[in-house]
Amino acid sequence: MAGIVLVGAQWGDEGKGKITDLLADDMDYVVRFQGGNNAGHTIVHGGRTLKLHLIPSGIMYPHITPVIGNGVVIDPKVMLDEIDRLEADGISTHRLVVSSNAHLIMPYHRDLDGASEKRLGSNEIGTTRRGIGPAYMDKASRLGIRVQDLTDEHIFRKKIEAALIEKNELLEKIYDLPTYTVDEIVDEYMGYAERIRPMIADTSTLINVALRSDQWVFFEGAQGTLLDLDHGTYPFVTSSSPTAGGACTGAGVGPKAIDRVLGIAKAYITRVGSGPFPTELDSSPGSIGEHLTMKGGEFGTTTGRQRRCGWYDAVIIRYAVQINGLTDLVITKLDVLSELDTIKVCVAYEYEGRRYNDLPSHQTIFHHAKPIYEELPGWKCPIDHCRTFEELPKEARDYITFLEDLADVPVSIIAVGPDRSETIMRRWERRP
Repeated sequence: MAGIVLVGAQWGDEGKGKITDLLADDMDYVVRFQGGNNAGHTIVHGGRTLKLHLIPSGIMYPHITPVIGNGVVIDPKVMLDEIDRLEADGISTHRLVVSSNAHLIMPYHRDLDGASEKRLGSNEIGTTRRGIGPAYMDKASRLGIRVQDLTDEHIFRKKIEAALIEKNELLEKIYDLPTYTVDEIVDEYMGYAERIRPMIADTSTLINVALRSDQWVFFEGAQGTLLDLDHGTYPFVTSSSPTAGGACTGAGVGPKAIDRVLGIAKAYITRVGSGPFPTELDSSPGSIGEHLTMKGGEFGTTTGRQRRCGWYDAVIIRYAVQINGLTDLVITKLDVLSELDTIKVCVAYEYEGRRYNDLPSHQTIFHHAKPIYEELPGWKCPIDHCRTFEELPKEARDYITFLEDLADVPVSIIAVGPDRSETIMRRWERRP
């Protein structure tokens, strides 16, 4: 049995697509277990860039079975458009499997998501307005529409009729938006059903049989630990569980199926949208924050929004180690720091004269915490050609070792550039 989970150890956007694509060659299955098309995973290989939102990042390998698990919410139009783009680019999607228990994003979910954010004004959460949150709300309220409902038009119609009683009232009376008829939604989604039906399966059983057969299963998370609905910087979070525990519920496997948990973090840190950010840097012209933004290409894959940039936060990483049970760290975008004279690392917080080595449990403290930094020398030279840890400049090696010591978890993989090949496999043995 080999079940490996990859989770974001920060606020998402850490480079999960690149690392999944890198390791997928050794896998038999790659499983997306939560989130929706609010994710944006970018893969770069041989000068070719692939941007994915719903399809698992192992799709480029013909021997992989890509799985969209029950914990994902699916916009069928987005999924089919993504499939069409991949096929047009010569990448086969015929092995894609979709959980019958995954929930569907409906048109009214997108409308309500955007209207709710607009109404919040300056207090907005910073969602992607793709309907993710409202779809998960309906799932929790037992009003959701599942993928399997597409296979029975009678059931699908009945569920839409029930949902629109509430949704149309919200759209019309609260948000002054157009309403929907049952027929227009049924007609649209039954069109999707014809194409999706062959992909639908009991993915939990499929994955568990694979694990019992000693096949390798890679669980690909979206977003990051600090965006987890339970464990993130609430309410500035996503609507699912992008932690290692979410892999079990979102894919339908037990905890004993997980052998290794990789936490991925940038060599600095970013976040998109609103919410607290202790190590955030000014991004004005000529600033270090602007350098990280431009050198790191810090613009959202899904929304195009500029990401907020800051120094690496070891307090957050220690929290991610605790919440996820991380066995390994993966550090990405180390090359982005190569032109800096010195590099700061947040090792603790200070609030009202008290030092916090661990993430404060109260939001007020976290919102107003001041970072306590240690400063390390930069290496001032390119590193994208390095393929072993020993080839890195001493200052870069010292930086990685420092991060490793702060987390008390080994740094096993280091990305020194965006391409699949620009990676140091430091403590990772490929599958025999």
